[in-house]
Amino acid sequence: MIEVKNLYKSFGGQDVLKGIDYVFERGKTNLIIGESGSGKSVFLKCMLGLFKPDKGTIEYDGKPYTTFSEEEQRELRTEIGMLFQGGALFDSMTVEENVMFPLKMFTNQRRKEMLKRVHEVLERVNLTGNDHKMPSEISGGMQKRVAIARALVNKPKYLFCDEPNSGLDPKTATVIDNLIQELTHENDITTVLITHDMNSVLEIGERIAFLKDGVLAWKGTKDEIFKTDDEAVTDFVYSSDLFQQVRAAQNNDD
Repeated sequence: MIEVKNLYKSFGGQDVLKGIDYVFERGKTNLIIGESGSGKSVFLKCMLGLFKPDKGTIEYDGKPYTTFSEEEQRELRTEIGMLFQGGALFDSMTVEENVMFPLKMFTNQRRKEMLKRVHEVLERVNLTGNDHKMPSEISGGMQKRVAIARALVNKPKYLFCDEPNSGLDPKTATVIDNLIQELTHENDITTVLITHDMNSVLEIGERIAFLKDGVLAWKGTKDEIFKTDDEAVTDFVYSSDLFQQVRAAQNNDD
């Protein structure tokens, strides 16, 4: 669990985050949504320790990050998995080498142990047999699955995903969404996911935080988002005719 309390962050006198309070629950997919410039990326970087908040605290399982010693900060980094926008695989490394990279960085395991773990996660994301291929030799969806395997290879307690469906077709995006949710449940991970993809919101939004102008403007679930009367939320989520029809159909069924 990650708990954010009264979080503020500004740059050059401009407030970006304005007193955010929120709990990211363990074992669930926690989505952060909002328009461009709403503060989503800054929020994520504060949680990752890349930006120091001006005010407020971020607690990992009840302990404020600001109180961590250097050793505890290093330990926390080994417990975090990161799925970058676009996958961010190393072009010069094979699939196997990409997935093994965090183990080389953060553990003292022998190569045999690392290979065993790499093959375990590649099997789980249905990529067995692709170990020695280069990223350029596999599809975009497969590259995202390699990136997921890399994020999970060190058995993280926390998983951060930045626009995991960026550049994917709708069918492949749904596969990636479902895989992230399944792995979250299987491993009891606190998963935090930034997305603009409304299919993701309506598919795996177990907990949703909607930011607007640096403020937590709404929070709820994928079921509650169908019923909310919050104008800012409905304008954002149901900006297309298709999603307006989906919402109307859902409300009629109720």
